[in-house]
Amino acid sequence: MSRKIAIYPGSFDPPTKGHLDLIARGSRIFDELVVAILRNPDKTPLFSVDERKEMIELLTSGYKNVRVDTFEGLTVDYATRLRATAVLRGIRAISDYEYELQMALMNRKLQPSLETVFMMPAEHYSYISSRLVREIAAMGGPIGALVPGLIEQRMRAKFGTTGRRNGKPKSRASQSKREPSKRGRSKTATGKVDL
Repeated sequence: MSRKIAIYPGSFDPPTKGHLDLIARGSRIFDELVVAILRNPDKTPLFSVDERKEMIELLTSGYKNVRVDTFEGLTVDYATRLRATAVLRGIRAISDYEYELQMALMNRKLQPSLETVFMMPAEHYSYISSRLVREIAAMGGPIGALVPGLIEQRMRAKFGTTGRRNGKPKSRASQSKREPSKRGRSKTATGKVDL
């Protein structure tokens, strides 16, 4: 009997607890699950592809049938190269379903033998998205319930934030360095965060 290989494609920027929930559950369904990080030159990511690959490898090291890879181009072409029979996708809301259904139908048109398997995340992860996590982290908000500790540490290092104070982001720069403005007043030295 042939091995059932599935790919779980995405940007994973950053990997969230919702992603890890789907990886854990997908690993129980398929003989091999490949977490496939898309290389998208049109986007400016928070973490490089290599950083994301390393983080996901660390977070999934306990799964013998999960591996992490990167790809560019069409998902169906990548799946064909791996001899994968399924694409695993998570759906959090109706808005996700509309987009994912369109993608699944197009993938089926391009590669009829490739199935799309939709999974709902655990209820307590259903509202998590990488975009929201990035926005919250950039403002110094709490993200510990949304991402594993490793990812939280890496994100704090990227943004230079350690938490919130009086409803405003508290950055390392604001704690240790102040610079005079042109008018002689002091202002906090902060860096611009590009989302």
